[in-house]
Amino acid sequence: MIRTRDGVGLFHRSFGDGPPVVFLASWSLPSDSWFGQMMAIRDAGLRAVAYDRRGHGRSDDPGHGFDYDTLADDLADVLAVLDLSAVTLVAMSGAAGEAVRYLTRHGAGRIARLALVGPTTPLLAQRPDNPAGIPAEVLGALREELRQDFPSWLARNVRAFGGPEASDAMLDWVCRLAAGASLPGLLDFHRSLAETDFRAELAGLRLPVLVIQGDADATCPMELTGGPTAALIPGARLQVFPGAPHGLIVSDPERLSAALLDFVSPAAA
Repeated sequence: MIRTRDGVGLFHRSFGDGPPVVFLASWSLPSDSWFGQMMAIRDAGLRAVAYDRRGHGRSDDPGHGFDYDTLADDLADVLAVLDLSAVTLVAMSGAAGEAVRYLTRHGAGRIARLALVGPTTPLLAQRPDNPAGIPAEVLGALREELRQDFPSWLARNVRAFGGPEASDAMLDWVCRLAAGASLPGLLDFHRSLAETDFRAELAGLRLPVLVIQGDADATCPMELTGGPTAALIPGARLQVFPGAPHGLIVSDPERLSAALLDFVSPAAA
């Protein structure tokens, strides 16, 4: 366990040696969700590191601290305690905001490059200057549904997350992982990922960035998320997986691992 500056214990795991690749899991999921990619990184002679966000997996559940400033500080504490540098940071879905806020809040001194997988950035919520976003009443209704019966919501939506090729057993595993998240964490983190505007922060990034997304992502449609995210970051590259859904970790694990390994290679630096 790693103890954060506000006393929260974060469970972490580390496989292998060599240059570090740090994985940040999607909303509701713990570090277990990255096992496939972590094994590929380890087998390539690199060090794979992941931790459970507060209120997720085996980490403490303080019932608060799911704003991006606090989550970015948690990441800073993990990197400092493990004394990691020249890190490739890999963030999925809502964790994209954690990675971006870390960079704007703490700087890129420890980070060599950033990979965003199916990001929720730059802004999901509809606003006058973001008319294609999701209306506030839709987001509010979704959070109420999560509050009332999160297991049923999971059961109805996990197939869209994993796509038609993912096995029932794999999707059941994803549901079990997600069901372990705390309800305050689910609701508060969802509000953060839906309503936080990262447009200015993305435009200020100055490091190699790869955005990976499926063009059949129904959870976070690419035209609202990955496309504009890559367009805002100077020099960022968008890699599209044709026909793939949001949950690339279960729908396209080998293709995702290969893309990340290619990005981590010295030629990508």
